[in-house]
Amino acid sequence: MAKLSPTTPRVHEGSRIVNSTFGAYCEVGAGSIIVNSTFEDYAYCDRLADIANTVVGKFSNIAAMTRIGPTDHPYQNAAQHHFLYRSSYYWDDTPDDPAFFAARASRRTSLGADCWIGHGAIIKPETTVGIGAIVAAGAVVTKDVAPFMIVAGCPATPIRARFSDLVIDRLLALAWWDWDHARLHAALEDFRAMQAETFLEKYEG
Repeated sequence: MAKLSPTTPRVHEGSRIVNSTFGAYCEVGAGSIIVNSTFEDYAYCDRLADIANTVVGKFSNIAAMTRIGPTDHPYQNAAQHHFLYRSSYYWDDTPDDPAFFAARASRRTSLGADCWIGHGAIIKPETTVGIGAIVAAGAVVTKDVAPFMIVAGCPATPIRARFSDLVIDRLLALAWWDWDHARLHAALEDFRAMQAETFLEKYEG
């Protein structure tokens, strides 16, 4: 497989990209739909991901068939059908509702650096998944997820933190996800071999 690029995302066959931007070394899996979103450096999604109105943090790991920032219908109105806002589909003389689409786009979802979104998970609009968090396969996230927390279920609830509070604070202070490409490469063997506390002991300045 060809290497990822620091300048151009690898977008696999059948994907659709609308009004979205990508940092260095990003990848979009086959058949994915990315709308009004930003992928920061090293972020990727697997096949058939559907991501809208989202900031995807550095090193985010997004599994297949996930739905992030899914758009809502106007459920408080008398009707919630497309004809309310995609009106041009139904009448030649009636435009779509720009205010509705602007409101949708403003409801941003945020994924923190190095989070892991499991297969088939759904993350609702206006939620934040913290740095290093894990969203289990099939979970439905309706509330913010703390950094380094593992959540599961429908609705998603906390299971446990990946590390102690002290280790979490130290990782947040180290912020390895902000290291440059050369420094990441230099530390690669330690990333592979060391558990978090040992890694911290070596790299804390």
